[in-house]
Amino acid sequence: MIELKIQSREHAEFIAITGPIQKTVAEQGWQSGCLTVYVPHTTAGITIQENADPDVARDMLYALEQAVPWLDSKYRHAEGNTAAHVKAAMLGASAQCLVEKGKLQLGTWQGIFFCEFDGPRSRHVWLGFHEASQG
Repeated sequence: MIELKIQSREHAEFIAITGPIQKTVAEQGWQSGCLTVYVPHTTAGITIQENADPDVARDMLYALEQAVPWLDSKYRHAEGNTAAHVKAAMLGASAQCLVEKGKLQLGTWQGIFFCEFDGPRSRHVWLGFHEASQG
């Protein structure tokens, strides 16, 4: 398992992490298999989404905020970050990406994003690789 460190700067943001992940794949010599990208936090998530137009990430943050507003008088969690927990649960804590010939196999417009919902914070992303069997 490899750990990447992420520093969020905003309360809520999508941070493109495709580059650092691809660099790690190359450094580790991972050639062909399945990469799991896992976020060990309950107020952050991971997603594979369009990476060509930054407005998509902004629009997604906007839509998530409309669906799950930060402040709601009916939330009961004492820390006051219920919305962050719900948004993280909606996106999920992991994503998988195939690797072939040492390259992430993403679609033309896709990128991998760390999704912060309770920042700014120092965070971690864990990478696990399962080599494809030969045969």
